[in-house]
Amino acid sequence: MYRSLTATFLALGASSASAQEIPDYVGSQSCASCHQSETEAWADSHHALAWTEPTANNVVADFDGTHFSGAGTAVAFSQNNSGFYADVTEKTGETSRYQVHSVVGIEPLQQYLFETEPGRLQSFDVVWDDRRKEWFHLYPDQSLPPSDGLHWTGPYKNWNARCAECHATDFEKNYRSDTRSYHSTQAEIGVGCEACHGPGSAHVDWAERGKPIEIPKLDPYGFTMAGDAGNEAWIQQCASCHSRREAFEDGNPLPGTPYHDAYRLSLLTPGLYFPDGQIREEVYVYGSFLQSKMYAEGVSCTNCHDPHAARLIAEGNAVCTQCHSPAGNPEFASLPLKEFDSPDHHFHPQDSEGAQCKNCHMMEQTYMGIDDRADHSFRIPRPDLADETGAPNACTACHSDQTAQWAAARIEEWYPDSDKRGPHFGTSFAHAIADPLAARASLLEIATDQEQADIVRATALYLMQNGADAATAASAQPLLEDESPLVRASAVRLQRSSSAMDRVQNLIGMLADPVRLVRINVAPELLNAPIARLPDQMAENMQSVMQDWQQQLANRADFPETHLVLGGTALTMRNFDLAKGAFQEAVRLDPQRVDAWMMIARIQAATDDLPGARETLAEALRFNPDEAGLTDLQQQLPPQ
Repeated sequence: MYRSLTATFLALGASSASAQEIPDYVGSQSCASCHQSETEAWADSHHALAWTEPTANNVVADFDGTHFSGAGTAVAFSQNNSGFYADVTEKTGETSRYQVHSVVGIEPLQQYLFETEPGRLQSFDVVWDDRRKEWFHLYPDQSLPPSDGLHWTGPYKNWNARCAECHATDFEKNYRSDTRSYHSTQAEIGVGCEACHGPGSAHVDWAERGKPIEIPKLDPYGFTMAGDAGNEAWIQQCASCHSRREAFEDGNPLPGTPYHDAYRLSLLTPGLYFPDGQIREEVYVYGSFLQSKMYAEGVSCTNCHDPHAARLIAEGNAVCTQCHSPAGNPEFASLPLKEFDSPDHHFHPQDSEGAQCKNCHMMEQTYMGIDDRADHSFRIPRPDLADETGAPNACTACHSDQTAQWAAARIEEWYPDSDKRGPHFGTSFAHAIADPLAARASLLEIATDQEQADIVRATALYLMQNGADAATAASAQPLLEDESPLVRASAVRLQRSSSAMDRVQNLIGMLADPVRLVRINVAPELLNAPIARLPDQMAENMQSVMQDWQQQLANRADFPETHLVLGGTALTMRNFDLAKGAFQEAVRLDPQRVDAWMMIARIQAATDDLPGARETLAEALRFNPDEAGLTDLQQQLPPQ
């Protein structure tokens, strides 16, 4: 029943791009003959090695009779002429043999994919430490049975859905919800030339004919991503993978697609960032970089990184001193011309760890056990904020025997006249997380402050949603016309706190917003709006946006989170059968979704199916025996 209803709700629209306008993918090998130096630089890069075949040259781990035991898992690794294998004994005592399907990455760790069902690839949690030359578990504190949604065979470790699009070129997931199966394709595994430049067949034609290409949406050389597209376009192209985000499409958007037409960027939310915007979870750079003064001044990824070798363009502090020096850089005229790579600036012995720019301005966090990632917000250390924000600071990360107050005093001693110790959005965000109602005024001030980064302003609006009322929505209404799509999209969500008529009046015109992110955010806010009839153009816009939103949900039908959205949407429409089916699909994908179990039981109880509600809660407790909320709900049901 749920599948037929879901198929109706998720009515898929046709692609907006004509096949005649899009060239074919030809593979990176087609580029090598003309672009030899770029190809050589790329061949050994982390882009090229992001996903590879399991050959002897690509596999760096020791599969020669080695073993691993830990986190409820025992593994025996082996190899023979037909491939590389892992015999995995689970917490339940069951042992299964898997052949390595393919390889992910190269260093500091390498991960391996197993095909657990035809077409379904899962990333194994036991990985190879290339520096220590040993196996280790990515989540050593977990000991999970295969029935747990977070187990390596579960939906959150599925390669097709969660990872492949950033490790492949022209990846299409092709998940079929009717059979719950994957039929994924890609032009090339690994991040090839066309992953960034776009499909190359028209460029090959240009190279052979020597005549400019005259096809809409292609540059004169046949690319969808023009080489001279400008810094902002190239930053967004890099960000398509180097960001924490939710994709709108099924696989890779065409290179050159504006970022906010393809993705919903994760804001500086408490689970991902510290209140001051420092990285907490792995967020893949873009959200950090958008906070930086470097981004605001026009610095791009390629000012520091070689895009083909995927390495820094210089070693150590030389990356920074190409601009931050007495000579400066004419591209960035606002820079002060002074010596930064000196004890007069950093107050540490020259060439020491404390003298390295990145250690103070790009504090690292460690992910996947051993992978250190630098924060790209390029922040000035603010230990004076640590007590209010709870965020780490670069000073006591090294001087671990000292306090943040000690570090703040030292910085004030070094820079007594600094103007860098003023108010910071981080304190307001920390207060908002603790008490959103009390922080509403300061959050609105941040959201309307044009001097703040757009992602900071959008996050302020996001934090205002907790405890928002009609007055809150009215105060944020002018931001629906803000220049930033991030701010507009976040302001849209606040309008759900306004009256139904005000919500329609404020949002109906935004169905024609030029940015897809904004339009998609509008769709659910108008789903149950009191609209009798719209003018023809508005009605057409409404239908188009609703289809776009439904398409986005359809592309994520293998995500438990999607079915929670569908369930909530169905409840808004008072379609209890569809809602129950959506929550049931969520717990089938992830049995630890306690909120979904409880919604199923509540719907059953509300529709006079008390036996079904009792059965649902009994099954939920089988998967989640220690969840007090399930037990409490079970006790609240009327006796039999």
